[in-house]
Amino acid sequence: MPKVVDRAAQRRAIGAALLDLVSRNGLDDVSVRTVAAAAGRSAGAVQKYFRTKDEMVRFAAELAGEQVERRWAEVDVTGPPHEVLRRLVLTTLPLDDARRAEATVRFAFVTRAVHHPGLAATQREIDVDVRTALADWLLAAALPTHERADCEQLADAVIALSDGLAMRLLYTPDAQDELIPGLDRALRALLTHH
Repeated sequence: MPKVVDRAAQRRAIGAALLDLVSRNGLDDVSVRTVAAAAGRSAGAVQKYFRTKDEMVRFAAELAGEQVERRWAEVDVTGPPHEVLRRLVLTTLPLDDARRAEATVRFAFVTRAVHHPGLAATQREIDVDVRTALADWLLAAALPTHERADCEQLADAVIALSDGLAMRLLYTPDAQDELIPGLDRALRALLTHH
């Protein structure tokens, strides 16, 4: 009797190995061979699930986006809007080893997307999902009297703030005490002026 293989689970395991590899060594070290080794498979076995390296990288970028969505889903969204926004942003900042690895991967994909249209398209889809979720929350909980367009612009500002802080914390991890108070001030200002 032939062995039943869960194709989706195999793809996710290979994608997870790629994410781990990127968090440790960057995207330059990613190849079918290196990912296969990290996943404990042969290169041929990996190619059964991903025809090309680019396909494998795009899939891993989607997995990275799912990690952020899972973190956001765990955030308590009750309380004053600036506190909820703070919790949402903090959950994506590289403030511990796991989130540092996730942010390292995220920025590696963003940098590569500049020159790879397929990965750029994947990153734009992730951006739209995050922007939509944040704008939905803002419209429902924080700014119910505002127009949808206002909430989308505010979501863009919060995402830009989060991305900028995450990038700075990656290369200056000891600056948390200096940077986080600025986050609090910026979020209050953004909500006050909308």
